[in-house]
Amino acid sequence: MGEQARTHRTHWINGKPWTGEASVRGDIYNPATGQVSGTVDYAGRAEVDAAVAAASAALPGWRETSLTRRAAVMFAFRELVRLRAADLAALITAEHGKVASDAAGEVARGLEVVDFACGIPHLLKGGYSENVSAGVDAYSIRQPVGVVAGITPFNFPAMVPMWMFPVALACGNTFVLKPSEKDPSASLLLAELLAEAGLPDGAFNVVHGGKTAVDALLEHPDVRALSFVGSTPIARYVYETGTAHGKRVQALGGAKNHMVVLPDADLDLAADAAVNAGFGSAGERCMAISVVVAVDPVGDELVGRISERVAGLQVGPGDDEGSQMGPLVTAAHRDKVASYLDSGVADGASLAVDGRGHRVTGGEPGGFWLGPSVLDHVTPGMRCYTDEIFGPVLSVVRAPSYAAALQVVNDNPYGNGTAIFTNDGGAARRFTHEVEVGMVGVNVPIPVPMAFYSFGGWKASLFGDTHVHGTEGVHFYTRGKAVTSRWLDPSHGGVNLGFPVNQ
Repeated sequence: MGEQARTHRTHWINGKPWTGEASVRGDIYNPATGQVSGTVDYAGRAEVDAAVAAASAALPGWRETSLTRRAAVMFAFRELVRLRAADLAALITAEHGKVASDAAGEVARGLEVVDFACGIPHLLKGGYSENVSAGVDAYSIRQPVGVVAGITPFNFPAMVPMWMFPVALACGNTFVLKPSEKDPSASLLLAELLAEAGLPDGAFNVVHGGKTAVDALLEHPDVRALSFVGSTPIARYVYETGTAHGKRVQALGGAKNHMVVLPDADLDLAADAAVNAGFGSAGERCMAISVVVAVDPVGDELVGRISERVAGLQVGPGDDEGSQMGPLVTAAHRDKVASYLDSGVADGASLAVDGRGHRVTGGEPGGFWLGPSVLDHVTPGMRCYTDEIFGPVLSVVRAPSYAAALQVVNDNPYGNGTAIFTNDGGAARRFTHEVEVGMVGVNVPIPVPMAFYSFGGWKASLFGDTHVHGTEGVHFYTRGKAVTSRWLDPSHGGVNLGFPVNQ
């Protein structure tokens, strides 16, 4: 793959690449070939301390920067990302493996949050009440928290960081990002573009690494708030450790997203949706549909239509325009995902589609390949149902009624996203009211809210009180302050600047 493939990535601290010598480095892989394409420095506590110190030093100046100036930096950053969107998407494809259209879509969805952050002068407007008591006024303001951090997953190396830092920076905070060490390059290009947009040195920093870097951020006394997206066990750890060290924490965890298909649904629409939502980005997304709940009697027909569509999916390298699904991110993850096909069959499910035999077009044999797979007649006690597989495996659960389907969804410990497919408006309204899930789609399989709403689930899918981006994101990165004031007017004596009149 030439010289470009053997890249070396390091931290971004105080407006420039780190120049130290790392004691630990990790490999970066091209998932389509299975080959090492570069290396990345891992941060120890000293590097994290340096990044936090840079953010702390930049905080007073950035916090005092006017709202209009902060918005101007966001507008400039927005245009630079648009200009470099193809480069950003290419980095994502090279290190994550997702196909080019998925990578471009990720950048576009991240930009929506930047668009939202450009409106920060309006978003930070407070309230004012006159004469709450005689001659007394009251008003409210929101002020930045301080130095904040983000820890983000491998599956969206550009979008998930952009869920966090544009809002945090626009609110007047400074930021330290710890992206996934599996695909670090996108975060560094974003750092360069922020600097080019006029963000002061130190206001945005990037440190790479694993648990050592995470723990250093969680325990650092100068980090006031922290956002996380990842698996539920790690989200729980991040929340408990961060809050124990006095931080405000929002930790988004795992998911087991169900798509309920009622008998009156358009089955072609539902089958298309199940394939797109189950196998897009190789199923490596927290909003993927991993369970279809087919309400009798449509199960057989729906599985048949899904299987027909899956057979025609082109699996291949992400940089091939013909590929519809790329490889998984690592060999170990591919093998773990594939193991659920065997465990599902052993537990009594039927393997309607075995992705291990799916033809790979244009891919090298060493790539981390697993084709789309469908397990039918899955029941909630099976491991393929209880675990978040995070790969291209779609499980089909059969339910005798709407009430039984709803119970399947509500009994699941996760509550991230769900969808219902039906032509009955009353059934859809009832489902949105009764389902215990944070994000709901009606004939929309992946109900990721637009940036001016907030993203996040319920139950084991979220630890903390606030969701990301939207109004809740603004509230997370700011603290409210209420002010009550009274000023003496000239009638109380003292200097009188009123117009003189004859008494």
